[in-house]
Amino acid sequence: MTEAELLLVHETKSAQLAALDEDGLVELHTRIRRARNKYMKSYRREASAKVAEYGGRGKARPKNTRNAQKAEVFEDALARVSRHLAVAARRTAAELKAQRLAAAKAQRNEAPPKAVRRPASAPVKPQRKQRPPASAPAMRKRHAGTKAVGARRQAKRDSK
Repeated sequence: MTEAELLLVHETKSAQLAALDEDGLVELHTRIRRARNKYMKSYRREASAKVAEYGGRGKARPKNTRNAQKAEVFEDALARVSRHLAVAARRTAAELKAQRLAAAKAQRNEAPPKAVRRPASAPVKPQRKQRPPASAPAMRKRHAGTKAVGARRQAKRDSK
């Protein structure tokens, strides 16, 4: 591995990750993912180029170990950063939720509700459910069904 790649992998140690905030973790995650993708792509391309010679990518792998090993190192580093990033994201989400709830609680009206008085002259009438008009399609269908049931019943009696 090159020196720059080694430095990038060393940035994923727990002590360095603990010092980073969420934005820093996102940036590091992006850099490591790009490095991992670079070596995975390179491994696949070389292996696919050797397929004709060796008969399969699995058989060509021993000839292409360098890229595969680098991709594996960056995959492990990416997993470490992803775990720390998830923890930081959950922490930030909890903080934002607490702030939102505190703001909502501060705006909440704590006064008891005022009683609504009705005039003594107006009696309270119970609300009736409104029926759809008789011309509505659902009502016409219901009436037709009722008539049909009655007609069938009458036809059954008449046939006896």
